[in-house]
Amino acid sequence: MKKIEAIIRMERLNIVKTALSDNGFISLTVSEVKGRGVQGGIVERYRTSEYVVDLLPKIKLEIVIPDDEKDKVIEIIKENAYTGKMGDGKIFVIPLEQVIRIRTGENGNTAIK
Repeated sequence: MKKIEAIIRMERLNIVKTALSDNGFISLTVSEVKGRGVQGGIVERYRTSEYVVDLLPKIKLEIVIPDDEKDKVIEIIKENAYTGKMGDGKIFVIPLEQVIRIRTGENGNTAIK
């Protein structure tokens, strides 16, 4: 099993979520996060002052999937989170040792279906 963590632009959330759902990947966790990458932030102007916002708001998606669906999920996220501009985000793939459904005690792939 793999855990996919994707940091994407806030405005791309519904597009990515719909694409994942349309392809059968309904279960996911969404968190609002702040961070910075290569872009380093943006300069905002308010009246006559300028200030740097170096932690930009983003969305973090977390999806747990069987190993054989990893490439499909990554491709869906890449295609639908893409704007072509700096700050589109990153995708992280993390191996999972074990998953247990608390309610039933199921574990492994049956716990994530």
